[in-house]
Amino acid sequence: MLAQDYQSRPKIEMGVDVMKLFLRISLVTLLCIAANAFGQTYPSKPIVMIVPFAAGGPTDVLARTLALAMGKQLKQTILVENVGGAGGNIGVLRMVRATPDGYTVLVHHIGMSTSPALYRKMDYNPLTDLAYISLISDVPMTLIARANFPANNFKEFVTHFKANKDKLSMAHAGLGAASQLCGLLLTSTLETDVLTVPYTGTAPAMTALLGGQVDFMCDQTTNTTNQIQSGKVKAYGVTTRTRVASLPNIPTLDEQGLKGFEVAVWHAVYAPKNTPKAIQDTLLRAVHEALKDADLKSSLAKLGTEPVAANRQTPEVLRDHLKAEIDKWAPIIKKAGQYAD
Repeated sequence: MLAQDYQSRPKIEMGVDVMKLFLRISLVTLLCIAANAFGQTYPSKPIVMIVPFAAGGPTDVLARTLALAMGKQLKQTILVENVGGAGGNIGVLRMVRATPDGYTVLVHHIGMSTSPALYRKMDYNPLTDLAYISLISDVPMTLIARANFPANNFKEFVTHFKANKDKLSMAHAGLGAASQLCGLLLTSTLETDVLTVPYTGTAPAMTALLGGQVDFMCDQTTNTTNQIQSGKVKAYGVTTRTRVASLPNIPTLDEQGLKGFEVAVWHAVYAPKNTPKAIQDTLLRAVHEALKDADLKSSLAKLGTEPVAANRQTPEVLRDHLKAEIDKWAPIIKKAGQYAD
């Protein structure tokens, strides 16, 4: 009996090992099936798209246009939620701390790359605490002034600006906003400081400009095109190297003497870190298809912008672009000495 027990022991142990291996394979298979099923059923309820700025501003307009197009692709409602404050950081943090299940996403602009320089202390790291989905668009900016501003062209604007710097005021949508960054680069290039007036968003800043409470500002075409076309403001130049199709008569600042002056406000979609890969892929496909949508393209064209090229619509390109922009703006902000704290 002892000899038989000894001889049978390897067979029993081998049987146990085979059973353990079978259980492991079965568990992995079940997990893969579950993950795949989760990806296939997503989304089964409305998605919240956070915009970290006030309603009515350029990023909000762009996000709502994108939300409609993505909603059609996902066959689900996408609700835009405005969570402003701290240059967009409060909204970003809301997304970072959200459950990583694909039901909370974020649309943010160039401010994602400038916050690390503007804020000495942040509760998240843009390069490690996000899931990168895709770039959306590059939005040109325009230099505009109240309708009764004395200057009639950019040359006259520069002359009047330098001669009256102590009397003029420049609006922007708050620390870290694209309008502040553009204005910062403009005053630095012209080597002339001016009183800056921060508002709690682009819409309030535009309202102040239209009411004559401030003299000029630099803002995205998504917020200024209609105002320029209706003659409610004066436009002196576009901040990109080429003119904007919707504003063909507005020359670029580069062609008017500010060689190399260029500010394009890029926007992108993010999700919380650790969002399942299947969900990220679903969101990415929805962005891809949304940016092909004829209605979206038409809406963006009217606002003076267009979707980024297809080869830039990848998570890898977005992350690399974000890193490059952080490196670009940090020295400019440091030189100006404009910090949030």
